[in-house]
Amino acid sequence: MKFDKILDNNTLWAIRKDDADDNVLQQIFQQWSDPEWLVNFFMENMSDLESYFMITDINQAIYDTIEDSERIQCLILDISPNADLDKIFRPLNNSRTSEMLLGMEKARIKERQNHASWLRLYAIKLEPGCYIITGGAIKLTRTMQERQHTLHELNVMESVRNFLINEGAIDADGLVDYLAELE
Repeated sequence: MKFDKILDNNTLWAIRKDDADDNVLQQIFQQWSDPEWLVNFFMENMSDLESYFMITDINQAIYDTIEDSERIQCLILDISPNADLDKIFRPLNNSRTSEMLLGMEKARIKERQNHASWLRLYAIKLEPGCYIITGGAIKLTRTMQERQHTLHELNVMESVRNFLINEGAIDADGLVDYLAELE
């Protein structure tokens, strides 16, 4: 498993699958801005879009996705000294009330007109303000377990979390040390 540094201050990383040209963050933003990919996705998941979000116009869903993708990209890649990733990411499990070692987290747009945002970025929290992006999805159902593409993202998060624990990379310094050993 490879890790790409996204921000120079070691607060944001993204996994890169061994055979991939781009890391998962780049892949996600490419998908979410690709109208052809979005048409196929929403055609395959139209029943979820209609039942959970009450949206029947695929063009509107595509427009909303591209708009939200641009917004979340600006939030995530904000490199100002005052940027605080902890304001963007929240525990994956809404009922989790305490911190946990390498917690699984999600990020989404909170203020959106007409309907909630269905875009999710998934990450492992190394320590306050420091995250590894493991993937992302368009989540059109109440739980991740209801659809294969979101269940896959859940499994990837678990896999990355287990990998980090096994390698002893349980905080930002541990990840940096792990990566230095590989060089």
